[in-house]
Amino acid sequence: MIRYKFNVYEELKKRYTTTQIRDKQLLSAQTLMNIKDGKKITTDTLNKLCLLLRMQPGEILEEVPTDEEKLKYF
Repeated sequence: MIRYKFNVYEELKKRYTTTQIRDKQLLSAQTLMNIKDGKKITTDTLNKLCLLLRMQPGEILEEVPTDEEKLKYF
């Protein structure tokens, strides 16, 4: 399972207001909600997060196998 290493939504809020994000059309309201809820995002959104947070994908996401994945793939 791929998950965020930290609270990405809170980190975005430290750098940008939701008004700035919306007015500059950096991320959609639905995408912000998905990030806030820890839901899946697209690679395009990951690219935008990397640019906005000035980070690499591996600094934002990590892969932690679930028990089911361990049984299936290991």
